[in-house]
Amino acid sequence: MAQIILTFGLKKEKLRAVRSAALKNRMQVKEISRINYGQKLGFLAGIQGFRKEKTNYNGPDFPLEMMVFSGTDSTQMDAFLAGYKQTGAASIPLKAILTPHNIFWTAEALYQELFKEHLRFI
Repeated sequence: MAQIILTFGLKKEKLRAVRSAALKNRMQVKEISRINYGQKLGFLAGIQGFRKEKTNYNGPDFPLEMMVFSGTDSTQMDAFLAGYKQTGAASIPLKAILTPHNIFWTAEALYQELFKEHLRFI
């Protein structure tokens, strides 16, 4: 399975840093546009068996930036994050690994869950 990082709402500087760290770790980066925030994460990650939903997301941009790692384990994610930190770019607040549980969630549903968790830590 390919190692893919799905990005949501990253500013240019952070996206450049993500691409740099991903290249060093042999990962692909897929920038997800707002219209696709209502799609299932499995589809967005290009996983077989997932089809595009017939609906488009019409909601607002996500207030915080988010990354989702597909096809990576925690060790690979840690290596990527160490490389990202070396770029000097600011932290990306919401991060997740695609799991058998959340693979069926929409990007919007995952964002809402991560945002709730994020609020508990600030």
